[in-house]
Amino acid sequence: MVDSVILQKQRKWHATGWFWALIALFVVILMLLPVATIAYLAFFPKENIWPHLLETTLPRYLSNSLIVMSATAIASIICGTAAAWLVVMKQFPGRRILEWALFLPLSIPTYIGAYALVDFWEYAGPFQTLLRDSFGWAHASDYWFPQVRTRGAAIFVFTLALYPYVYLMARSAFKEQSISAYETARTLGAGPWAAFFKIGLPLARPAIVVGASIVMMETLNDFGAVEFFAVQTLTTGIFTIWLEAQNAGGAAQIAIVMLLLVLGLMLIERSSRKQRRYYQLSKNQAPIVGEPLSRGASLFAAGFCAALVGLGFVMPVAIMAEHALDNAELWLRPKLWSSLFNTVWTSGMAAIIAIVLATLVVYVMRVAGSFASTLVGAPSGGTFSGT
Repeated sequence: MVDSVILQKQRKWHATGWFWALIALFVVILMLLPVATIAYLAFFPKENIWPHLLETTLPRYLSNSLIVMSATAIASIICGTAAAWLVVMKQFPGRRILEWALFLPLSIPTYIGAYALVDFWEYAGPFQTLLRDSFGWAHASDYWFPQVRTRGAAIFVFTLALYPYVYLMARSAFKEQSISAYETARTLGAGPWAAFFKIGLPLARPAIVVGASIVMMETLNDFGAVEFFAVQTLTTGIFTIWLEAQNAGGAAQIAIVMLLLVLGLMLIERSSRKQRRYYQLSKNQAPIVGEPLSRGASLFAAGFCAALVGLGFVMPVAIMAEHALDNAELWLRPKLWSSLFNTVWTSGMAAIIAIVLATLVVYVMRVAGSFASTLVGAPSGGTFSGT
């Protein structure tokens, strides 16, 4: 009797699991429709310009994209990892404030950072104006100043805007590490640099790779900043061929190249975590306590973190605030408040829908059978059971 009741409950549970799995599968199909549309346009274009793209613009688009992505990722890894190590492992003035302030550049869109950088450093900007007034220079030919709208400047803006992704992941990884490993290393004579490169960095490497992968994907998908700096990437190529050349098939073919790059980044990220296991033998793990720094090292640590916040958040906000206050009459325009309402409404609804759909898919992966979970994208090697 008890066995039959249990069997009936299991059948009902699995039936319910399959019901939710089919709903989640429908959601996944909806999300894949744009990708399927791009693939169709790319492989069945009205006018096939793929050979022309290979011979002319595609190599330039691809090389610029790879250079900007790679350089931004490397710079973000250096800045984000160093800042995370300092705020977790060291003590210096302003550490508690800077630990959270280092997230603030995420609130500044990259194209806003680009506008702010050019506005401040260009010939008519306040910095070069100050130089000319201070040294008596009258024209640009009287002194040398680096070009502002360049690929290097774009990398600089991307780094300041996106390093918090690496910082977030690295900070969490450092906080979860065991203090006993560092104490053991210290007793064996390892210094601060050895502890970082031989213990902290290897343990945090998977998290850092995840953050760097996000940085590279965000850089690849950006349009506003690279367009403003006149850097021809795959994203600008899509808009150029689609809107100016009126060739949706060619734009879709470039988009396929971008999708392949994204898939490659996802595979790299997954391989960095594959078969990596870390075990904590002691359940009562003592929290990591920051080590006090010398006066000079404290000033350097505080200055480094403050510079990231200042260049990535304070400067763009200050420049935007100056323009907003200088044009106070624009605040009364109805179009501004209409745009604000549309922005809040669209972003809010998108967030709610994303949360609902993501929760639905995760719930299915938790309660459905292993085969049903595979249909909606369960991670390889994961075990999901409805019992």
